[in-house]
Parts: sequence; C-alpha cells; structure tokens
Amino acid sequence: MSLPPPSDNTAHDLISESLKRLRLKEQTPTSLVETTGRSHINTDAGTVGTDVSIKHGQEANEPLPSPSAFPVFVREGYGFRPASGSATPAIAAPSTPLPDPNGLGWPAKSTVLRLNATPEEREAREEKLAGAVRTILECLGEDPDREGLLRTPSRYAKALMFLTKGYEERLTDIINDAVFAEDHDEMVIVRDIDIASLCEHHLVPFTGKVAIAYIPNKLVLGLSKLARIAETFSRRLQVQERLTKQIAIAVEEAIKPRGVAVVMEATHLCMTMRGVQKPGAITTTSCMLGCFRTQQKTREEFLTLIKR
Repeated sequence: MSLPPPSDNTAHDLISESLKRLRLKEQTPTSLVETTGRSHINTDAGTVGTDVSIKHGQEANEPLPSPSAFPVFVREGYGFRPASGSATPAIAAPSTPLPDPNGLGWPAKSTVLRLNATPEEREAREEKLAGAVRTILECLGEDPDREGLLRTPSRYAKALMFLTKGYEERLTDIINDAVFAEDHDEMVIVRDIDIASLCEHHLVPFTGKVAIAYIPNKLVLGLSKLARIAETFSRRLQVQERLTKQIAIAVEEAIKPRGVAVVMEATHLCMTMRGVQKPGAITTTSCMLGCFRTQQKTREEFLTLIKR
C-alpha cells in the first residue's frame, strides 16, 4: 500500500523548517563554537580540518566565521606541509643553450673571460689558482714546502683547469658540420657513455653513465657528437639534474628532432666519502622532450632498450 503524496502545505512546512535551521546556523556566534575534529569544511584551497557545533543553552546572535578564517592545510606528500616551491622564487632562466652569442650554452659569469683569455692570462690564472691551493694546504695544517706537497698547488691548478675545460668549448665547434640530411624516422640511441663531473656543492667528483636517444626529423647527428655534448657539459661544475637537461636541450637545438630522451645514472662521492656516507648509492635522472614526453609507448620503448 503506497503512501499518498505530501500536500503542498506539508512541503511548504518542510522548506520553512529547513530555512529556519539555516538562518540559525548562520547567526551562531564564534564564541559559541566548539571544535569536534570529526568532519571537514571543503574549500577551493584545500580541506579545513575543523568542525563547528552550537553549544546548548546559548543564544545565536553572531554570524559564523567564514571558512577562510580557519587555517587551511594542503595535503602534499607525507603529512601536511606547504605546497612544493612556495618558498622558492621563480627565476627566469634561458630556455635553450645554443642561442648564446658565444655558443657556450648557459655560460657562467666569467666563462667568456676564460674562453677569450690570452696565453699570458691563462698562465696568470693558473698561478692565482695555485696560490689559493697553497693557502688551502696551510689551512688544513699541512706544510706546503715539504717534498710531497711542493708542486701540489701547481699540479692541482692544472688538473682543475682540465676537469673544467668545458667552459672553454663552444657547442657550435663541437657539433661542427656533423649534421646530415637523412630520411630516418626511428629511434637512435647511444648508451653507456661514461661521464665524470665535479659537484658544484662540494667540488668532489661524481661519475656514471648516460644514455641519449632521439627520433630524427629529417636530420641526424653524428654519433660521436652525442658523446661530445655530454663530455662538454660534464666538464663544468654541475649538479646531475641540470647536466641531464642541458644535454637533452643541446641535442634538441642542434637538429630539431621529434623528441629527445636522456637518462643518467651516477655515483656521487659527496654522498659516499662525507655526509650520509652511503657507498653504492646510485642517483638516476632523466629528461624527456617532444614525443618522449607526450607518448607513453615511445618513452617505454626507450626505457626498455637502454636496460638490455
């Protein structure tokens, strides 16, 4: 037996009662609100983890605070914390390395001076660096004049200039004319390229291997040039994340392929010899551009091939 539909008066009474409850809630004062912690108020910025309830026996003559009056927490990662990057100002950086007028690719403050230095200026630079190394030895408690360390400052100065010779190399000279027109539209991969660089935070080495892949767009690059590009950028003070991206963008600017992918695995002595001291820890970074970023199957094919 079905119930008869409610009359218009009954529906009107229900609506009126709901409106009365809504007005009562809006007029509840903040002093009459207690926290229960059992429910949440949803806002555009996140979830407010508080509840409000009216205390019994009190008059409702003050409006409730707006949701923005409560502290808003955004859940990101583990626990509650501000959104990533909120404390780091956005700094505009060059979008590509090759358009630099000197062809250096992200040159540092004094890179052009070193690039254009005369033989006399180079010698003076090494002597200045050797003097700084001698000061370091003295600060360490050593005797720079003893036999084993007598020539160490000059040796280290020359070694450091070699380890950072990437500051003196132009990408345009490295690539040279090794760009060829070729009707090939399948993936090209050069993997297991050994790299060695200096961590810019502690000036200690990190070493590893890099795999570089691209899908040509009517132009191919000489295979040795991929290794040369990796060598040039690794012979600078680096962090692995930036080194990976610089290699990828340099290849992209050189031949404008349909996509570029770079994966690097390295061991950092700043993690094994000092600090956390975890020998064997391997850091992996990647940079995917073009179709490697937008097409999952292309990216998976690349990742599969480099692990064979």
